[in-house]
Formats: sequence, structure tokens, C-alpha cells
Amino acid sequence: MSAQTPPTLLKLARQALLRDETLDMSALDKLPMVFFPALFKEALTGRHTTTVKAMVAAWPFPCLPVGALMKTPDLETFQAVLARVDTWLKRKFHPRRGKLQVLDLRKKYHEFWSIWNGVEDGDCSVENQDEQQVVKVLPRYALRQCLKVVADLCLRPRIDEEQTCFLQWAQQRKGSIQFCCMKMTIWIQPVHVIKEVLKVFHPEHIREFELNTEWNIFMLARFAPCLGQMKNLHKLLLAPVSKNIFKIGNRTTDMEDKCINKFISQFSRFNCLQHLSFRRVYFLRNCIKRVLRCLMTPLETLSITHCNISQSDLNYFSECPKLFQLKHLDMKGVGLKALDLMPLRVFLEKVADTLQSLDMKCCRMKDSHLIVLIPALSKCSQLAKVSFYCNDFSMPILRNLLLHTANLNKMNVEQYPAPLECYDDFGYVSTERFTQLCAEQIDRLRAIRQPKRIFFATHMCPRCGEHCVYGRRFSPCLCQRRRQ
Repeated sequence: MSAQTPPTLLKLARQALLRDETLDMSALDKLPMVFFPALFKEALTGRHTTTVKAMVAAWPFPCLPVGALMKTPDLETFQAVLARVDTWLKRKFHPRRGKLQVLDLRKKYHEFWSIWNGVEDGDCSVENQDEQQVVKVLPRYALRQCLKVVADLCLRPRIDEEQTCFLQWAQQRKGSIQFCCMKMTIWIQPVHVIKEVLKVFHPEHIREFELNTEWNIFMLARFAPCLGQMKNLHKLLLAPVSKNIFKIGNRTTDMEDKCINKFISQFSRFNCLQHLSFRRVYFLRNCIKRVLRCLMTPLETLSITHCNISQSDLNYFSECPKLFQLKHLDMKGVGLKALDLMPLRVFLEKVADTLQSLDMKCCRMKDSHLIVLIPALSKCSQLAKVSFYCNDFSMPILRNLLLHTANLNKMNVEQYPAPLECYDDFGYVSTERFTQLCAEQIDRLRAIRQPKRIFFATHMCPRCGEHCVYGRRFSPCLCQRRRQ
């Protein structure tokens, strides 16, 4: 029977401080810095709001990454933090050991807490490092004079209480605090609402921006100047943009063209863009070339999904230098049935040394399309994930594809459609035939390399809307499960 490890002196001291409901800032000013991180974590998780308030006001480090400790919403504690920031702002004198520069509300891992984790085991040598080590984990904007509040925003039609509280608080203090939103996600909001938010959270600080709306191109054009101000944007997702159904002759078409040009022109303002995604954007057909020409930096990710593209759009892929370092290409839901894929083959050959993932689900491809792409795919030495689900390939062509992947040693996930030979004349799958053919394909592949995660999937079942999947084992659709 092992004896229970007694608590350390530091832990006993923290427990005593947490029991002291009269703890004030003057007492914390005399507290060694080594106590602060662990004490604050315990006060926050234990909802000791009095202690939390006192510690925010007396915080001795340049950065307080409180969001990393508040992944579970707690409105009372959150309000306590904001209230004490107000008190901090009103003070003429600040703690002798430092001045708070950044309040980080992002609910994600922060290195600060890992740096001080050793104190839990009694390693007091961390205290001697003072705040210099902590400053190293701060972004450049944290080293200026004004207090910064850093947050990620997700604006939905129904905003939760915590975010409502924060937005109202920020609106009232935008003159005395600099607010920085690193990642902003918008869901179905009017243009004027987003513009008001961007008056508080300046666009130049945004690194990731997702616009998920049902706007038409006229509304998008109204927002375009705000988008253009996001000059430090690294990641942009736009989805979806609805087509205007009320047309008045050529006048409306001309207006749409002007709006499209206004939107596309903003891409020349992005100095850091690396990841670009479009989903269900109707006006992209014949416009992708114009978008790519405006790019200022090479892309790592290009995602064009559930959109219509033209042959000229596809042709330009192999002509655009900004795509020649591409790591991830996602074209699921893009109809390629009527297009010549030879330009795509040329492009894949140009990115063969960098491409890591390729998603071509539901592209309406047939054997003739895959035959064109196989020589290029066999050269993509860095490819780790590929998906061809929901296309129409026969058994011989799938076998040919798999044989040409012999040298793709980095492949982790492979997703292929069920061979056409698995279906009857009415489009229904024969599960016995499906499992037999898939097992044969995998056995042949294992003769030349060892696949890690390989799957075959049927088309969507017309009865239940699910797929049958064969991987390590057979997973039937709902209809098949009911029969068993």
C-alpha cells in the first residue's frame, strides 16, 4: 500500500490564498511571481471570482492568456475578468513588476502556461527568468504601449451570452483598448452588422476570415472594401454566394460584372494569403483566372468546391506561378465531365514535388478522365491523402491507378469509388460483388506496397442516402443493415 504524496508547500500556500475571500491587490503585489500562473488557473477553474478579479488587476506579466483556460463557457467568471480590466485601465499606477500589455481571450493552447508548468513541481528557478521568457511567446503587436485584447470571433445569427457581453464591452471601450481579432467567422449576418464589428476589430489584424452567408454579388461588392483592408490575411474562405434571380435585361448583367470586378480586385491587396477556399460561389466560372492573376503570394491550399468552372479556368492552373508550390488541392463537387483534363495533368506534374493532398470527390469523372491523370498522379511523391469517391470508374482502370501508386510511400489515406461492376442495371449495389472486388484490389496493392488506410465506397443509396464502405471491414448502408 503506497503512501499518498503530500502536497507541496506551494500548493498549500495556493489553497490558503484561495480560501481568503478578502484577498486584495495590495497583498498580491507582494506575492512572488512564481505563485501567479498556478494560482490563477486554480482560481479560474474553481470559480473563485473574487480572487480572479484581484489577480487580473495585479497581473505581473505582459500577457494574460485567459482564453486558454476558459474553453468551457462561464459567463460570471468572464464578466469578472472584463470588470477587473476596467479597474486596471482606470488606475494611475500599475504593479511594480510589469504592465499588462495583452489580454488573450482565444480559447486555444498558449505556450505561457506550459512555460510555468514546472512550478507545479516546485521548480522555482522559473521565477528567476522573470517576464523575459514570457515576452518571447508574445506576438510583435504585444510589445507596444496600449492594452491589446486578442480574440477569435464567430458571429452567428444567435450569439451566445458570453460573446454578446464581450462585443458590448468592446464597443464601449474601442477608444481606450486596441482590439485584435485573429480569426473571424461570419454566419448569415447583414453587411452593416459586420462593418460595425470591423470598426472595433480592425481588419488589418485578421489572419483567418470565413464568410458563410447567403449574400448575392451586390451585397458582396458592398463588403469588398472591408475585405481589401485585411492585408495580412493568411486564410480566406468564401461560401456561398447566391445568384441574383431578379434580372432586368442587360442592365443587371452589367451591374453584376462591375460587382464581380470590384470583389476580385481586392485579392491584389492580400500580401500574405496562403490558403484560399471557395464553396458554392456561382460567379467563379470564367473568373478563376482573374482571381489567380491578382494573387500576390504563392498558395499552399486551393479549394474550389461545388462550383462550376470553365475549360479556360482549368487551363490557367498550369500557367499560374502562384500555384506551383501548392500542397493541397480540393475540387470536390466540381463537374469535370465535359472538360479536357490534360491541362490538369500538366498542372499536377508541375506540383508533383509539393502536393500532399488531392480531393476530387463527386467530380463526375469517368474512365477516360482518370486515364489522363494517372501518369501525373504516379509522380506525386509527397501525396499523403487522395479521394476519388463518387466517380464512375471501372475495375480495370482502378487497378491501373493502384498499380501506378507503387512509389507513393507517404500515402496515409486513400479513398476510391466502388468499381462500376458492383452495380446492377438499376444502379443498386451487390454487396457480395462489392466486397469481393474491393478485397481483390487491396490484395493486389499489398503485393507492391503496404496501404495504411484505404477505403472503397459506393454511390449514395437511393433508398437511405448512405454509402456502403469497404476498408478493414465492410460497413453496409442503413438498408443493408436492416436486412441483416
